[in-house]
Amino acid sequence: MAASLQAAATLMQPTKVGVPSRTSVQLRSSQSVSKSFGLEPVGARLTCSLQTDLKDLAQKCVEATKIAGFALATSALVVSGASAEGVPKRLTYDEIQSKTYMEVKGTGTANQCPTIDGGVNSFAFKPGKYYAKKLCLEPTSFTVKAEGVSKNAPPEFQNTRLMTRLTYTLDEIEGPFEVSTDGGVKFEEKDGIDYAAVTVQLPGGERVPFLFTIKQLVASGKPESFGGDFLVPSYRGSSFLDPKGRGGSTGYDNAVALPAGGRGDEEELAKENNKSTASSSGKITFSVTNSKPETGEVIDVFESLQPSDTDLGAKTPKDVKITGIWYAQLDS
Repeated sequence: MAASLQAAATLMQPTKVGVPSRTSVQLRSSQSVSKSFGLEPVGARLTCSLQTDLKDLAQKCVEATKIAGFALATSALVVSGASAEGVPKRLTYDEIQSKTYMEVKGTGTANQCPTIDGGVNSFAFKPGKYYAKKLCLEPTSFTVKAEGVSKNAPPEFQNTRLMTRLTYTLDEIEGPFEVSTDGGVKFEEKDGIDYAAVTVQLPGGERVPFLFTIKQLVASGKPESFGGDFLVPSYRGSSFLDPKGRGGSTGYDNAVALPAGGRGDEEELAKENNKSTASSSGKITFSVTNSKPETGEVIDVFESLQPSDTDLGAKTPKDVKITGIWYAQLDS
């Protein structure tokens, strides 16, 4: 193919083309050029056969390019290991502890909560006071309530695309866990890695940052469904400066070149100038239908609803729904 293209290009270099009308093409050429395209050199006039040959040649070039591109992409995928498994096998707590740093690095296991090997399909713990430790929350879905892509569509929770690294799992959370005589449970969060900054992207391209957290959570209810409210701190601190140098506890009072008492204090700019680091609240619901009393392990799913970032009070927060898997160990 490359040789034929080079030959055709060489033959057409001395060619002079004139277009006197829409129906014919005048070509001043040697007899060899005419024969190369299967034409008779009568008046050196090319008819529709030249156009057909050129179209066929162009189509063959396009097909060859597609084949070469596909072969190149396929070889790149093979080299990059595209046939490898995307999600690592979920391991138990003991299996994770038995692995070295190099065995865990780059596998995705560090972002997963442990699983339970065996156990019973119920919450099989006697009434009493326990202490929950190693509590882990691993999100498996992030949806954001926003207006639909279609016109006049009502707001609904839309699937998103994760824009941050696989560092969104909360871990090592602990606190008192109580089981009452009537079968109810109560958990109070005290310490641990209880927040993670996450950014997702809506189908329309808008990016929504938020702080996934369960700070100061107090959850109660039945094991099948218990939950409560928690604190959602500001995504950014008061010392953060925006592009115009404005901050909550430092920086300019208003944008540069906007005089104080004038345009800088207008209502539409008040939220941009007066930074707010006020906290908000969220709600989470847990479910426990799998447990292993001999090891004190419990595992099941959760659903959390919390607000997104407000850009220090300048934007209206969006509702973010997070669902996933949670795991904990109960010590008596």
